[in-house]
Amino acid sequence: MVIAVVVSGMLVQAQDERKDQISKFEQFSSKTGVIVKFVEYEMPNIPLNFGVAETEVREVITGGEVQYFYRISKDGKYDTKIASIAYEDLLEIKKAYYQLNAESADDGGSQNYLENKFITDDGFQVGYYVSKGKITWFMKLEKFGTGTTIFIKDGVTIISNIEASISKIDQLRSL
Repeated sequence: MVIAVVVSGMLVQAQDERKDQISKFEQFSSKTGVIVKFVEYEMPNIPLNFGVAETEVREVITGGEVQYFYRISKDGKYDTKIASIAYEDLLEIKKAYYQLNAESADDGGSQNYLENKFITDDGFQVGYYVSKGKITWFMKLEKFGTGTTIFIKDGVTIISNIEASISKIDQLRSL
């Protein structure tokens, strides 16, 4: 009897941990028993230090509910890494970017390694690192795995794409 209680407690904990790992996009778009519809709106690509990342706004309609996500994808050698960022997280990323950008002016002269970033609930990261006085902006698309970090040519590209996606979602929400 004691073993059954311990094992069932461990299973509940494992399920809770898995639930924490499921993104807002996965939670909303994987509902069962309803029709799920995706509509994609292309957005400008993000130029990277090596290649480009493709972006889009994805409208997800699930059982009459609608949510919007900004998606960033980068093809790798064997797979594609994708971030699906919820609208409310985009607003937080926008605020964080302006703070990060202001701090980068002071941090840029550092000769030591320095990293400054913002992380969403889903594990998406945006920030910069300084190495030998050079600032490099990055985004980490997925919380787990390798090859999930992309390096952006400059920080201005990040905020212009974030603001464009917020504007597109606002436009779609008003229809």
